[in-house]
Amino acid sequence: MRPAPGRPGRRSRSFLLAAALTGAGQALLRATAPGGRGRWERTNHAGRTVGLYAGPASALGTAVAAARVRPAAGLAVLAAGVCGGYDDVAGDDRRGFRAHLGALRHGEVTSGAVKLFGISAAGLAAGCVLKERPVDRVLAGVVIAGAAHFVNLVDVRPGRAAGAVLALGASGLARGGPGAELAAVALGGAAAVLPGDLGERVMIGDAGAHAVGAALGVAAVACNRRAGLLAHAAAAVAAAVYGDRVSAWARAVPL
Repeated sequence: MRPAPGRPGRRSRSFLLAAALTGAGQALLRATAPGGRGRWERTNHAGRTVGLYAGPASALGTAVAAARVRPAAGLAVLAAGVCGGYDDVAGDDRRGFRAHLGALRHGEVTSGAVKLFGISAAGLAAGCVLKERPVDRVLAGVVIAGAAHFVNLVDVRPGRAAGAVLALGASGLARGGPGAELAAVALGGAAAVLPGDLGERVMIGDAGAHAVGAALGVAAVACNRRAGLLAHAAAAVAAAVYGDRVSAWARAVPL
């Protein structure tokens, strides 16, 4: 007999699939380093050279695992990872929505603007599939894009982004249905990159942070009705408005 949706067997499989795919992706990228090692090396806050392998690996691993639960969720996670990956490659030092929107008003399309509109569109598209009513669809889009942005905001020190996903996503495991499975996907992707991130051997970059954040967002959307969506959307908007404070708090949190 197949286990009912949301039972431990399905959650465990979703967690293990996301973790296994992310781990395999990291190993493959580390071994092959397409384009040369230099393309995959970055300098972290402490001046250490780290690999960017965990970013694309976690984006693809969580996207595939999420698509197994809900195809629309997988596409939202993949889109968030692709937009974040573009910022990893072509990004500049400007931070915050105001800076990127200001550049857009002057005809400059920054990598931050690509992330803002790309991830928002993907979140709204997923919301239109996951929810039935127009208001709920819009709220779902805000939650998915906001969760991706929040996880990127806290990715300012080793382990902060993955740790935030593990802390915030754990409660979703107690919910039934696809929401619990999607929460397990987010946790699996985050757990797979956490040891290397904490050890300052890799960083997840914008690709990984936005992808696992979007996975966290689609889990929240699947778990909640309108009241819950409103609460999550309000939290996401508040985090975006006070982004500098959120990042400063994340820097101060010991791990």
